[in-house]
Amino acid sequence: MSCGSLLLGLAACEQATVRTPTPTTLTLAGATAMQPVLHDLTAEFSRQHPSVLFNWLGGSSATGEERIQAGEVDLAASTLLETKPLSTTTVAKGGQKIVRIPIGLDGLAIIVHPSNPLENVTLLQLHDLFNGHVLDWSMLGNPSGEVILVSREDGSGSRRLFEERVMGDDQVSLTAVVMPTSADVVDYVAQNAGAIGYVSRAYVIDPLRAQTDKTPQAATTVLSQTAQVGATGRLPVRVVRVENQFPTLENLKNQTYFFTQPLFLLSRGQPRGWTRQFIDFVLSPAGQTIVERYHARVR
Repeated sequence: MSCGSLLLGLAACEQATVRTPTPTTLTLAGATAMQPVLHDLTAEFSRQHPSVLFNWLGGSSATGEERIQAGEVDLAASTLLETKPLSTTTVAKGGQKIVRIPIGLDGLAIIVHPSNPLENVTLLQLHDLFNGHVLDWSMLGNPSGEVILVSREDGSGSRRLFEERVMGDDQVSLTAVVMPTSADVVDYVAQNAGAIGYVSRAYVIDPLRAQTDKTPQAATTVLSQTAQVGATGRLPVRVVRVENQFPTLENLKNQTYFFTQPLFLLSRGQPRGWTRQFIDFVLSPAGQTIVERYHARVR
C-alpha cells in the first residue's frame, strides 16, 4: 500500500470514530403558570442543542420547591416570593443551598365567561366575591345569575398570591370549584357563564390582546383567532381589569398592576453543566425575547 493510500485509510478511520454527543435529559417540575414559556424555551434550546432533552413533570410551585429540595429534579419552576419554601428548610438534599433565579414577571389575570359584561373589579369586590358575600352577579350591577368561584389547589403559587393580596385573614368560600392547573381554570370559566377565576396571563394572551390592542392589525388577528372558537366569534374567556388596570407587559414592567409576581427557576446550589447553559440561554437576549411572549422580561 502506498503512503498516500495509507494516509487516506487513516483519515477514513478517524472520521468513522467520531462520536455523537451523549444525550442528556434535564427534568423540570413546578408552577403551571410557567409551563407555556418553559415549553417554548426548552424547545428552542433543544433545537440548538439536539442532544439535550427536557422532561416536564408539572405540579405546582410547592411541588417544584419540594422536588428540588429532595434532589428529584434538575430545575424547579416557582412563583413563590419568599426565599423560604413551604417546607422548613432552604437547603436541598446533600446540603446544597437552593438558588432562585428570576427569569420574568407574571401577572395574575382575573377572568370571566365571554357573556359576562363585567369590565372592572375592585379589590374589595374580589374579596366579597371569593369570600361568598356576593352570591349573584346582580349584586354588582350585572344581569342576574349565580356566581361560580374558580380557585386553584393548595400549593399553587397563584392561589397563594391571590389569597395574600385579596383575602387576607379570610378564607375563599368552600363553594369554590378547585382546579389542579391553570389550563383547567380557563377551560372551566369558558364553559360556565357565571364563573370567575384567576390565572396566569400566559394562558389568556389572545383575549388580553383583543381587549387592550385597538390597532386595525390587531383587530384582524383577533377576528382570525375568534373564528376558530365557534360560530359566535367569541373568545373563550374575557380578562377583567383590576382597579382599572389590565396585566399588560407595560404594567408588569412598571409593577403597577396589583397582581404582579416574579417567576423563578430553582436549582440545588449554583447550576452547572447543561443546567447552567440552559439558564444562561433563558437570561440571554434570545431567551428573554421568548419570555416576553408570555411575561415581562427581567433583562
